[in-house]
Amino acid sequence: MHDSMSNEVPILKKQILLVEDETVFANAVKKHLSRKGYEIYLASDLKSANLHLKENIPDLILLDMRLPDGSGLDLLGEIKSMNTSAEILVMSAYGELDDAVSAMKLGASDYLKKPIDLEELYINVKKVIDKNVLTQKLDYSAKREQHAFEDVNFLGECKQIILIREQVEKIASLTQSESGIPPTVLILGETGTGKDVVARLLHSKSNLNDRPFVHVDCASLPKDLIESELFGHEKGAFTNANVARAGLIEAAENGVLFLDEIAEIPIDLQSKLLAVLERRSLRRIGSTKELPVAAWIIAATNRDIEVLVKNREFRSDLYYRLNVMTIKMPSLRDRDNDIVLLSNYFANLTSKRYGLSFDGFTKQALKQIEEYSWHGNVRELKHLIERAVLLNGGGTLDIKVLGLDKNDGINDEAEIINDVTLGEAELRLIKIALERTNRNVSKAARELGITRMALRYRIKKYNL
Repeated sequence: MHDSMSNEVPILKKQILLVEDETVFANAVKKHLSRKGYEIYLASDLKSANLHLKENIPDLILLDMRLPDGSGLDLLGEIKSMNTSAEILVMSAYGELDDAVSAMKLGASDYLKKPIDLEELYINVKKVIDKNVLTQKLDYSAKREQHAFEDVNFLGECKQIILIREQVEKIASLTQSESGIPPTVLILGETGTGKDVVARLLHSKSNLNDRPFVHVDCASLPKDLIESELFGHEKGAFTNANVARAGLIEAAENGVLFLDEIAEIPIDLQSKLLAVLERRSLRRIGSTKELPVAAWIIAATNRDIEVLVKNREFRSDLYYRLNVMTIKMPSLRDRDNDIVLLSNYFANLTSKRYGLSFDGFTKQALKQIEEYSWHGNVRELKHLIERAVLLNGGGTLDIKVLGLDKNDGINDEAEIINDVTLGEAELRLIKIALERTNRNVSKAARELGITRMALRYRIKKYNL
């Protein structure tokens, strides 16, 4: 099967709507800006402009103030009420300065006075669009910074982690090619092993590290809104779709789209996702227009996806398309001495964050940490060490503050099967998962390796 690496990267042209009744000038602007790489749409009056905006919101609107059926100010007010990210550049003739000032007060980015030189117009258009793109990148960067110091630190000295770091370097280097989109990556591993950390590491090591990183937790998307969240929708596509909205796939632009827990996507939507990977384009709900998809797609799951394929719970063709480059995450139990290394790292990190001292662990505490089963892997270790540091208020951490004995209800296999029915064991596991996740059903389901619906059924069954 050929990978998308061989395909050319789709060019994401910025769209401009020119609302202008002077046909000669409008056509000249369209021709000039089209040569500069923009996609231009024309509207000669307010009515046709409104019709276009109902179907598609452009990146920039070039708006004349005086139109055959009204003032550009009326349209400007309507556009701003839509709460869109579209920028507006108004054009006013001599004697219309008051209208231009009013337009700026209503939220227009700038105004140009007619007659307008075409190259001057292009310079202003480029300035406004580039500023909008930069603002969006800064928004994405601000979100990434919340995790930057912790998430991109992929610590470990065991052979498996060293191998994964080498894989990341090799895969990330593929983004240096100018001829195509890097191959899709599938990250496999138990919950809490750091699949999202590796996805962010791939992004930070790649040539796309200055572009958006959009993390989509497929397990937490509302079932009735998942299609709209992923693919976006047009205004009026369904009840309460009052404005057109880009989906998360579209929001990734030419950056990275990380589909976490991809096995939770309903099978009826998997074919639509496959089409995105195959054709490198998507259609918003309620639209007939194809939009290019240039994002590098990374997916992850904690479930045995091959078993899901055999049980027809996951499409085989989607699996094969995703499974181009695979990274398998080891459980914390299989990472030799990394448990102690990570424990010290998380303890020091928490201490610094809250201004506390940390004088290490007692020998008994380290022994208990090393012998614990860590079914929640690195995530469980991180949360437990953070809690221990805060409860202790600094100093040396001992067995008492760790509290591992009462938490490891599934550490001893002999204990769990001795005089315990299957239902009792299942109930015990569910209670532990709910307690560890503060009753977050989505997270608990991921820890247990089942769907949210399956967990909700059992919660109701056991009257939890």
